[in-house]
Amino acid sequence: MAATPQPIAVNDDGILPIVRVPVLDRKQALFAYELLFPRPAGLDIETASLAHTQATLSAIVDGSLKRLVRDNRAFLHMSRELLVQHADILRHNARLGASVSADVGDDEQLLVRLRELKGHGCLFMLEDFTLPADPVHRAGVDALLRIVQFAKVAVDHRHPVAARAHIDYVHAFGVKVIVTGIDTHETFIDYADQDVDGFQGRYLLRPERVDMPRLTPNKLGVLRLMGALQDPDNGPVELGKIVRDDAILSYKLLGCVNSAYFALPRQLKSVEQAAVFFGVNRMRNWIFTMAVSGMDERPPELLRLALIRAHMCEQLARSVKPELQEMAFTAGLFSLLDTLMNASMAYVLEHLPLALEIREALLEGTGPFATILDQIRHWEQGELQTDSEQHMLKMATIYRDAASWADHVYAFADGSAAAQA
Repeated sequence: MAATPQPIAVNDDGILPIVRVPVLDRKQALFAYELLFPRPAGLDIETASLAHTQATLSAIVDGSLKRLVRDNRAFLHMSRELLVQHADILRHNARLGASVSADVGDDEQLLVRLRELKGHGCLFMLEDFTLPADPVHRAGVDALLRIVQFAKVAVDHRHPVAARAHIDYVHAFGVKVIVTGIDTHETFIDYADQDVDGFQGRYLLRPERVDMPRLTPNKLGVLRLMGALQDPDNGPVELGKIVRDDAILSYKLLGCVNSAYFALPRQLKSVEQAAVFFGVNRMRNWIFTMAVSGMDERPPELLRLALIRAHMCEQLARSVKPELQEMAFTAGLFSLLDTLMNASMAYVLEHLPLALEIREALLEGTGPFATILDQIRHWEQGELQTDSEQHMLKMATIYRDAASWADHVYAFADGSAAAQA
């Protein structure tokens, strides 16, 4: 028996449990976000979507969804019921598109409505395009392909020849293709040479295979800085001396801590003052953050994911081991260090004198931070390991705050915030 949709769990601040999953273009820049609702194991996507309908509409209306995706294109799964009753919401949100399943093509009345909305510039994406053998179902899919601007084609479970046939079929309708299931860099390279507009998969979170790890001067500089900051005897003066030789890093760091986001009572004029005000451990983590964010050789979304993990890890540790909060931040930030440096985690950590608890989590998946990192990875994939409503609300709040913080910090790290000031 199908689960009965329950009223959506929204916390007192109206925070919707939703995750933004990046879709990148062939140059590794952000193409769009797909918005997922994390759901307990065993609950199907349609049931979850129905349960989130009203909260989703509220999030669109009050602007919280726009803040999550900034000004980027985003696609949200919309069920048949949601499209019938509330599709007009798309007309007032030009960057928000509807992701629809193939069975929508069987409803002629709804197709008429979608055609009308497309005429107003609304965006639609067909989920997981599969060519039906049955002529009736194929007619419905074809009808959708004459409406949607984008279609997903999964390549992880298809032979390359079959995948190519699906891509060609979609292109025949003038529809752009998003390939999904890109879980290795080799697969990304295979499809990057084809007429594909977007790529989605776990390859972004994995280092590329190289015969011999090679760290560029920029990466080596970041590792040396991180190593120097690990000395537990460092105080505000020592932190200031370490950063002082990097004028750009100091400028970005002070610009960030003095921004309206933190609403300080007075302006901090040096790294030493910032370390006194915020504390040495927190300032050490923010220096890590700025240094890692300054590595512009990697996709920006990867850097944002590392920052989100760091903030989430710190907040989750607060209720488990409060004394290890700052260390948890480092564990979260460094959990993608192998991918950021494009080398194995073991090789990268040879250059860093990290605490045992962090090394255990990153190399062996053990220790106090391993469970926290596992929770975050599941959340990133739109999954929950428990059906606890309280846990979902907690994760939703932490994720929303982490994404906001990461976007803010990254804006200072890449210079865009300073340019807008």
